[in-house]
Amino acid sequence: MNLGIGVVSSSKKMGFDGKKNGGEGSNKGVADLESEIEQEVGEKISRQMSECSIYTTDNEEEEDYDGKIQLGPKVTLKEQYEKDKDDESLRKWKEQLLGSVDMNAVGESLDPEVKILSLAIKSAGRPDIVLPIPESGNPKGTWFTLKEGSKYSLKFTFQVSNNIVSGLKYTNTVWKTGLKVDSAKEMIGTFSPQAEPYTHEMPEDSTPSGMFARGSYSARSKFLDDDNKCYLEINYTFEIRKEWQSS
Repeated sequence: MNLGIGVVSSSKKMGFDGKKNGGEGSNKGVADLESEIEQEVGEKISRQMSECSIYTTDNEEEEDYDGKIQLGPKVTLKEQYEKDKDDESLRKWKEQLLGSVDMNAVGESLDPEVKILSLAIKSAGRPDIVLPIPESGNPKGTWFTLKEGSKYSLKFTFQVSNNIVSGLKYTNTVWKTGLKVDSAKEMIGTFSPQAEPYTHEMPEDSTPSGMFARGSYSARSKFLDDDNKCYLEINYTFEIRKEWQSS
């Protein structure tokens, strides 16, 4: 996802490539030796950074959102629509974004509201896996099962009300046996309030395969906006097996 099944990241090769120290060294000039040293130091730093990323804490997970751009004071949707009427380019952009919005129905709320209505996992040649969204945000037991080596995509529908939601994004972090094995972030976009729900489908991804890929995973998915407001957080477990779970 993206259900974060980028578990292949845990199989990256770490460490040096085991360079030979035989007679070749006697024929190397100073420039060649300096180049080799710089390469080995660079590989070592890269390895250390890769190792450290496995143990990322929850606080570090949120660092991407701490430096958000300050967009100024919030205003209601009606105020946004009325502002800068003399600027033709802005007026046309607002009409394009807000043309279908009933200004009498949006009220005077400063904050947008986003409700995730449904989540489903799509895979060619089989029925969609529709995921019920519990009110607590924490499904009990295994939420779903995926087949190893299969292609899939996540599809969800959501509704926006009250005001424009800016920079809506989906994030997902996955752990296996206590180690972080994958994290992903997908920018969804900016949406105006409307009665009809929006639909968004994530790019197609694939599950890893093999003995080490199979098993149980824990994950955390979030839907946030530019203000780091979280509209839904789901903490769940899922499994990767040799075959799809029988329906």
